[in-house]
Amino acid sequence: MSISLRCPPSQALSSFSFQGRNSRLISTASDVHFNFRSSFPHIRASSSSSSSLDAGLSTELDAVSSFSEIVPDTVVFDDFERFPPTAATVSSSLLLGICSLPDTIFRNAVDMALADSSCCELENSELRLSCFFNKALVNVGGDLAKMVPGRVSTEVDARLAYDTHGIIRKVHDLLKLYSEIDVPPERLLFKIPSTWQGIEASRLLESEGIQTHLTFVYSFAQAAAAAQAGASVIQIFVGRLRDWARNHSGDPEIDDALKRGEDPALSLVSKAYNYIHKYGHKSKLMAAAVRNKQDLFSLLGVDYIIAPLKVLQSLKESAISPDEKYSFVRRLSPQSAAMYNFTEEELTKWDQLSLASAMGPASVELLAAGLDGYVNQARRVEDLFEKMWPPPNV
Repeated sequence: MSISLRCPPSQALSSFSFQGRNSRLISTASDVHFNFRSSFPHIRASSSSSSSLDAGLSTELDAVSSFSEIVPDTVVFDDFERFPPTAATVSSSLLLGICSLPDTIFRNAVDMALADSSCCELENSELRLSCFFNKALVNVGGDLAKMVPGRVSTEVDARLAYDTHGIIRKVHDLLKLYSEIDVPPERLLFKIPSTWQGIEASRLLESEGIQTHLTFVYSFAQAAAAAQAGASVIQIFVGRLRDWARNHSGDPEIDDALKRGEDPALSLVSKAYNYIHKYGHKSKLMAAAVRNKQDLFSLLGVDYIIAPLKVLQSLKESAISPDEKYSFVRRLSPQSAAMYNFTEEELTKWDQLSLASAMGPASVELLAAGLDGYVNQARRVEDLFEKMWPPPNV
């Protein structure tokens, strides 16, 4: 069974940096993840289980991969050629990682951005830095597009999160730069925060045929609004939402899940999946920050599951007999989604006012924290570029 994400229709998103030209590939952010062209052939089972596997038994990883696309999160690789990702994300976090490693194979992409004449000619330092930032993202994204067969997702500046037209202009600017280096639109996704303005930008961009990836979704209202907008990918962070629920109270959506005896994070993923599939939305749902096997088992059937390497190694090392394989149950399916009942309020046509009213403290706080992190990283990149510019020979 393969756990790779293939294109089309299934593509996953990852960001990474290299240490050295032929040495280690290192994740640069807590939400980094990779996907592979092969079915983890280089993650070896323990010696105690390899004899069982040789006897024809499959693994838990094989079993769960038949229900969902399973993607490793935050991993370290010794050889890019041996572990080729099939899709990737280029972000401010990735740019920071590249700039901290002078001999990374992507460093030339950044240096070329800083030497770009159209940017260098800008007298306004703010515009010049923004130009460098865009060029660097696209240059690195272009290099990644040559390495992976799937889509490359490009982070949209989080400082535009509350500016619909600013987001659209930024995406159009990035698309133009990608066009100049012959990366076609169908190879691209644009990663946008799930504010109302971001969701509306996603709707308008998708109507143009531009694929979007909405992130920082922590409430059903956000997920439903994103699905109504036609976002290509909707990402929910399971672990972050659960962490909030463990340390806070007073969020109606979370409190209702707890009263039903349900995990609020898993409940949100299930509800969002059921909504997308029951009402025929095109969006793919991504459950990220899945931290243990039980969570993964509870989400089988969701489009993408992003899980830590230690969880996937455990799955790979756990041999199962043919009979045991059938003990794994698909928890989410279009058939079960069709049976799910939504309230009249949940079936509303979401707008800015209804979304704001429906978002509880958890989604508001976690969205704000995510935006703060992205904005901080973007500023750090610009500060670094300002110190690096002009590069030698410019």
